[in-house]
Amino acid sequence: MAPRRKAGRTALLLVDFINLFEFANARQLAPRAIRAAQCTARLKLRAAADDVPCIYANDNFGHWSSEFSALTAQCARKPGASGEIARILAPARRDLSVLKPRHSAFYGTPLEFLLAELRVTRLIVTGLTTDICVFATAQDGYVRQYRVWVPADCTASFTPAFERDSLRHMGRTLKAVTRNARGAKALAWSD
Repeated sequence: MAPRRKAGRTALLLVDFINLFEFANARQLAPRAIRAAQCTARLKLRAAADDVPCIYANDNFGHWSSEFSALTAQCARKPGASGEIARILAPARRDLSVLKPRHSAFYGTPLEFLLAELRVTRLIVTGLTTDICVFATAQDGYVRQYRVWVPADCTASFTPAFERDSLRHMGRTLKAVTRNARGAKALAWSD
């Protein structure tokens, strides 16, 4: 087994929170997604205070000419969960973004190069949905030897059972930390 990366910075990833909610069962996900966004907003404030970079990793929804700030503005104008979450998690000026074509924030994106430039070795992965895009991103981070924290209260899926099962699986197979962000004393791990 290859050695772990040397200790470096932590980065906060927000996966698919900026979302049009135009898919089957969106109404089922919406309340859980809003709660996860609220918890993530508090975590994001702590991250900013600790100089932890925040990176939005978002689907391009098949629109190859899309641009993240335009997507954010479009979502913010919508009623319901789409607009509420876009307002709760509005990107700050210093925040970064990558648009992703598939489930993982690493697949087909410059995320790995960006994290190398930032000297990141630890990832906090938040977002939608726990069992699909959050899992795929956490798994790809783990195989690239990043230490991974998936705060249980900062992710959402269609059912509580999907969340629990996915978090348990990530803890077991990816050695991911899955404790809640609320109440966590630090944004990093001790080495």
